[in-house]
Amino acid sequence: MRVSMTTSAGTAGRPNEDFVGAVPGAVVLLDGAGIPGTESICRHGVAWYTHRLGGALLGRLSRGDGRDLTAILADTIGEVAAEHRGTCDLGNPGSPQATVLIVRADGDRLDHLLLADSFLVLDQVRGGPEVVTDGREATARRVCSAPLEGVPPGTAEYDRVRASCVEALRARRNQPGGYWIAKDDPRAAEEAVTGSRPLHDLHGVALLSNGASRIVSPYGLTGWPGVLDLLAADGPAGVVRLVRQAEDRAAGGPEARVPDDATVAHCTQLPHPAAPEGADSCRS
Repeated sequence: MRVSMTTSAGTAGRPNEDFVGAVPGAVVLLDGAGIPGTESICRHGVAWYTHRLGGALLGRLSRGDGRDLTAILADTIGEVAAEHRGTCDLGNPGSPQATVLIVRADGDRLDHLLLADSFLVLDQVRGGPEVVTDGREATARRVCSAPLEGVPPGTAEYDRVRASCVEALRARRNQPGGYWIAKDDPRAAEEAVTGSRPLHDLHGVALLSNGASRIVSPYGLTGWPGVLDLLAADGPAGVVRLVRQAEDRAAGGPEARVPDDATVAHCTQLPHPAAPEGADSCRS
């Protein structure tokens, strides 16, 4: 399996809180989340968390033992939580957390796992791309943000209602009926979106963080088939470059958004089960 990847910090001078990495036959992409300036909650920070969690996941995946991805994620969440439970307030809603996206070629199939809002694009041999995501956070965010409708931005009332919406969203995190994300509770892994596809049904796969997916929504620069075409022509860096250009054009306007960390991994030359042992490789 050939893997090309790129990651870009959204804001100069701030750590990139995304993580992407690969081992033979598997790729991991994480999108970190937390509240800036909360060193009193966790002295390590979000970037530390995503790199610890991503590195530990790759270590387990490199064993190539075919272990269930949900079990691998659960053990890894527990391992990283134990590393800083004694120094940090992990129960605080603002402590570091991350979305998780894993793909793994295992035998004649490609397994995947998603927790929270990253995007997996399956480049199918027939039928066009299939996009897999975990939409529960987006749904919870829409519900919790509903009270903001009609409230004029820039007013004290807007700030008050927005703060209430943020607290309502946090209360739904890792709760039944809400959404799930990697944080301090290994049981969140049991709620991940998982699946498996025959390798012979796929030309390749693409993994995108939420920041990179802006190329499709909200900026509408292309659809998912266009994303695959762009990856084939310009690689992951081409996707991120267009996102940054769209952010620059939207700055100061109604579609303006705070630039987000953006990460893409593109997997091609998927291993064929009939290939000789050791014939597939993973390059980045």
